[in-house]
Amino acid sequence: MPDRRILVVDDEEDIRALLRHHLERERYRVVSAESGEKALELAVGAPFDGVILDIMLPGIDGFEVIKKLKSYPKTRSVPVLMLSARTEDADIVAGIELGAEDYVTKPFSPQVLLSRLKAVLRRRCHEACDDIPVIRISDIQIHPRRREVVAGNRSIALTASEFAILQLLAQRPGWVFSRTQILDTLRGDDHTVSERSVDYLMAGLRRKLGPHAGTVETVRGFGYRAVQCGCEGKGQ
Repeated sequence: MPDRRILVVDDEEDIRALLRHHLERERYRVVSAESGEKALELAVGAPFDGVILDIMLPGIDGFEVIKKLKSYPKTRSVPVLMLSARTEDADIVAGIELGAEDYVTKPFSPQVLLSRLKAVLRRRCHEACDDIPVIRISDIQIHPRRREVVAGNRSIALTASEFAILQLLAQRPGWVFSRTQILDTLRGDDHTVSERSVDYLMAGLRRKLGPHAGTVETVRGFGYRAVQCGCEGKGQ
């Protein structure tokens, strides 16, 4: 995807230089920031097509940066790929739940990171360009273009990953998706998020669905499926 503007945020100069080298070879236009404060200033000041964001930053950390990016109307839809040496599931899930589209751990392969970035940008382009109809299951409406979920008369705010999971399941009601299949949909084949993280994400999704949580069932020993039923508590 040539000529896309990418904001690289990392406090290590050698990492910024490495990413700039490989991104510019692929004809991306790169702007760098060494702190969370500078990243927010740049992101609000000019449009970017994507952000590569380190977690461990001086001042405000990457978690706080992505929280602010996803709260500003001008930057809410910009995809974020998080980059960190922290590999614990809790840190990875925290980044995803805040709205990150993907998570790459250090040390990393530049080729793998580029592949993941391209996948993130490609998915966002498809979401913006495709005329996707509203998905309905039980009393839930899923609006892919607006990334909005309405259950009954209540609008539900989901993270990017929670929305993607619900959309995947609702498009094939009754089909059982394994945790691996769900991960492949979210991240592509080369992912660092463990299968256990899917359970954390699913727990958060059900909590937000509230009385409609029974629309998503656990198939023990395999994965999850969506059903035409809004019965509270079923499949918990």
